[in-house]
Amino acid sequence: MASYYLEIFLSAVWFLAIWAWRTKIHKRVSYKNLPVIGMLPTLLLSVENIHDICTEVLRKSPRGTFLFRGPWFSNMEILCTVDPADVHYIMSSNFQNFPKGPRFREIFDVFGRGIFNSDSDSWRFQRKAARALLGHRGFFERLARVNREKIEAGLIPVFETMIREKNRVFDLQDVFQRLTFDTTCALVTGYDPGCLSAEMPDVPYAKAMDDAEEAVFMRHVLPETVWKFKRWAQIGSERKLRDAQRVLDEVIGGYVVRKRDDLMKKGNLSSEESSDDDDLLSLYISRGLCEGEDEDEFFRDTVLNLMIAGRDTMSSALTWLVWLISTHPEVERKILEELELVICGSGEGNDGGKKLRVFMVEETSKLVYMHGAICEALRLYPPVPFQSKMPTESDIVPSGHYVNPKMKVMFFLYAMGRMESIWGKDCLEFKPERWITERGTIKHEPSYKFLAFNAGPRTCLGKEVAFSQIKSVVATIIFNYRVSVVEGHRVAPNCSVILYMKDGLKVRVAKRLG
Repeated sequence: MASYYLEIFLSAVWFLAIWAWRTKIHKRVSYKNLPVIGMLPTLLLSVENIHDICTEVLRKSPRGTFLFRGPWFSNMEILCTVDPADVHYIMSSNFQNFPKGPRFREIFDVFGRGIFNSDSDSWRFQRKAARALLGHRGFFERLARVNREKIEAGLIPVFETMIREKNRVFDLQDVFQRLTFDTTCALVTGYDPGCLSAEMPDVPYAKAMDDAEEAVFMRHVLPETVWKFKRWAQIGSERKLRDAQRVLDEVIGGYVVRKRDDLMKKGNLSSEESSDDDDLLSLYISRGLCEGEDEDEFFRDTVLNLMIAGRDTMSSALTWLVWLISTHPEVERKILEELELVICGSGEGNDGGKKLRVFMVEETSKLVYMHGAICEALRLYPPVPFQSKMPTESDIVPSGHYVNPKMKVMFFLYAMGRMESIWGKDCLEFKPERWITERGTIKHEPSYKFLAFNAGPRTCLGKEVAFSQIKSVVATIIFNYRVSVVEGHRVAPNCSVILYMKDGLKVRVAKRLG
């Protein structure tokens, strides 16, 4: 009988949601707390444009904070905030009271027991291991080599193919996803899947990860009862998630088995000795850096988490950055001037564009203006547009709001970058100069204001890796090619836990001469 009433109630909620969607009153969206159903219909109405609508709501809210309430049965109370004081309190000064929590792990269950989902001792173990391996003496040498090889043998040939096929339109976002998938695979597992080539082969992993991330996003939007019902019934996004999980397990599990076999043949399966050429998975396996009894599951989850950090966030950042540069000629001109200085400093001189120039990772530390452009792109279009936490004990955050263990707290990074109260009246402008001091050095902003690389004890370990790779790739593209966005192409964020462009980035490229 209880399930019968639940079905009636869910049907009523979905009827109201569908009605709201069909009315298409997007311009009149406001988060009103309606009897019984709370704010859910309005949330579902705005889901296609959720990033900008949440930005507007938070902009109008006192201290950039408001309380979202779902239907009465849903246990869906979420404190939404962009207040830097709240961020600093939750991410740093009272970090221990705001773990990701069991509900977070349930929502992101596809990511397993990896570092993104872990808390307490498990998180500390994994972070310590990751820090040691990323700081390994040969890692940055391997990074530089892999990055250069993939640019020379993958990215440039693809661009040259597109140029030969005159007026060829292609999706640059897809190219970046392939590029970062190949480089991350090579760095993490030691294997290059060769997804970035002129043939543009199908990449089952890419589709599976995109489906998984969209399903996880919907778990944030829907009441827990609804998405769990969908999971039980295997319908909609939950069915896609199940299928995606199988593909991810097959692909990454295959890498783990293959790597273990390769190490066994070399006699390095349990050796503390490692060469500068070792990939991260080899180091994890050979050093026995495993938590729990199921080693294969732990290594699978670890690889998946590293792949998300390398492939998904990097390709998102590259896509938005190149789009912003290509649509801001003055920024593009200043980047080219900076690249000319790097070349002159190396003693090469300018050959008038006759020879393709690949910028190496070790050269990129000199690119101050480029660094500012990257930070500015990450401010406006953070690869991870929101984060969530759950308090273990009741608390009052600096904005004055009460939170308890049944509530979630969500930071909206996309909205934070668009707040006048944080970034000034020009917050919507793309201005790399924002990140450069009067002395011409890089200006550092507090992490609780600029959250692209997280903050506090969970600050991203791969920050320098990301900057190095992005600078190398973008410098090579901008110096050698002109990228033009196809006229009329619509650029808008998608609905996912990773901020991609909904319709990709359709471009044409031409060689830059002189």
